[in-house]
Amino acid sequence: MEEPSLEERARRVLEACRRAGERLALAEASTGGLVSASLTDISGASAVVERGFVPYSNEAKTEQLGVPVELMVAHGAVSEQVALALAQGALARSHATLAFAETGIAGPSGGSEAKPVGLVYLAVTRRDGTHVCERHVFTGDRKTIRRAAAARGLELLLTLLERS
Repeated sequence: MEEPSLEERARRVLEACRRAGERLALAEASTGGLVSASLTDISGASAVVERGFVPYSNEAKTEQLGVPVELMVAHGAVSEQVALALAQGALARSHATLAFAETGIAGPSGGSEAKPVGLVYLAVTRRDGTHVCERHVFTGDRKTIRRAAAARGLELLLTLLERS
């Protein structure tokens, strides 16, 4: 069976958000706005997508979303802690009810033994404080890793929305 496309996943997320009355903010580092683009490619997305951030550099993570420098020094920009801080920052700086964040190493360089190319953290948080964060190591070239991260991010959003 063929995997759903990014577009199909995005449609399902938008519909689930509409049904639940959710507004969405996104903060994407290594995916560079790919999740946001897949959502906003669909007519009517403005009823759900409140805003998006692309804090690619560490400075942007701090300046745009308030991620403490100390957190990145202690855990690295690609970590569960920073992914959650990005999601919380997006929520705090928006009128959204739900925030998605991603941080990762898309490659081909930048990886290490502890944090290989393909390592991605995906986080979702709500205003009520509930949150989830996943760690993945995707394989392939830069484009493949970024698309896999975006696809899994949409699936994570959908899973959380369907549980509520």
